[in-house]
Amino acid sequence: MGTKGKVIKCKAAIAWEAGKPLSIEEVEVAPPKAHEVRVQIIAASVCRSDTYVINPAFKEGLLPVILGHECAGIVESVGPGVNNFKPGDKVIPLYVPHCRKCKFCQSPLTNFCTKFSEHKNPIIEQELMDDKTSRFTCKGKSIYHFLGISAFSQYTVVKDINLAKIDDDANLKRVCLIGCGFSTGYGAAINDAKVTPGSTCAVFGLGGVGLSAVIGCKTAGASRIIAVDINSDKFAKAKALGATDCLNPRELNKPVQDVIVEMTNGGVDFAIDCAGGSEVMKATVDCTTVGWGSCTFVGVNVNDKGLTISPVELILGRTLRGSSFGGWDVDTVPKLVSDYKNGKFNLEALVTHTLPFEKINEALDLLKQGKRWVYFQHLSVENIYAWQSADARRSQQLHQ
Repeated sequence: MGTKGKVIKCKAAIAWEAGKPLSIEEVEVAPPKAHEVRVQIIAASVCRSDTYVINPAFKEGLLPVILGHECAGIVESVGPGVNNFKPGDKVIPLYVPHCRKCKFCQSPLTNFCTKFSEHKNPIIEQELMDDKTSRFTCKGKSIYHFLGISAFSQYTVVKDINLAKIDDDANLKRVCLIGCGFSTGYGAAINDAKVTPGSTCAVFGLGGVGLSAVIGCKTAGASRIIAVDINSDKFAKAKALGATDCLNPRELNKPVQDVIVEMTNGGVDFAIDCAGGSEVMKATVDCTTVGWGSCTFVGVNVNDKGLTISPVELILGRTLRGSSFGGWDVDTVPKLVSDYKNGKFNLEALVTHTLPFEKINEALDLLKQGKRWVYFQHLSVENIYAWQSADARRSQQLHQ
């Protein structure tokens, strides 16, 4: 390709200040160092996590930064010591590393890695490479990475332990969704909640993650899937993907958890919170049956006070667990891509909008309005596609 070992100049969307729009700039992307891979980003999408760092209320983010972490691309070049990737490979970068050496990577119980899980706030982790420097420069200034990926750049550099190699014929315009949102929701149902055939389920929040959880519940064989959101416009899509019932808490005369308990003769077997916030977390617990009710928490509201729970609710047999990236890692993501290719689930149903790259800030606005986008770019910027996503503000108001 003629760029190996050289600095690449390309376009990227930079967050210079919190609360301000992203700015499309020319950046310099340095060659990969040891155990690093430079990737040409072909497709990417916006996730709510991308917006936390530029929220003025979030005090921990480092600026300036190139955001984005849900993407797919093609290997441009590799650094010394990289043996599992070569130029031309199709890949999905993952914010969850997999070193294969630590106690977490060697355990079948988690997809965490010491490189990721030892930090209190992973949203701001991996802002620099292992040598504590950045591979991005703009106007002579070093620019921080985001979650080890920085997908809002035409080229990026990631560690080889954050990269999943996928099939050469994979459609990057769709499997980029596997880089975060789809995998998170689908895996929460399949891998973490372990939804069983014939069971009853409730899914809170019908954004990209929540709809993917609905797909996971249906794939697992659930007999009843109750989808909950304050935006009734999402219900048709949820039913098309497998939901049997849809509830809007704002249209009920009692708490949604009480309605679910009445509908299911005592509560559902599995409840998955894809919205976040203390009120939704409490509803997730309360709508499950005593004896064996399983609650899985996926959604995050960074500034929320969290869940307060009585031990009695656990003594009665309910279990609570969290889910990160749906339990997948760099070794299992390729199987997800193969399942998509073989028709096990439908990613096309999640895509909604198309925008040019220079309208990336409009794409962020769509996210806030309850949409989600995916943009495609090669050496020149081309298109932005959108897919369903939870409206963060609405999700936090589910029970207001």
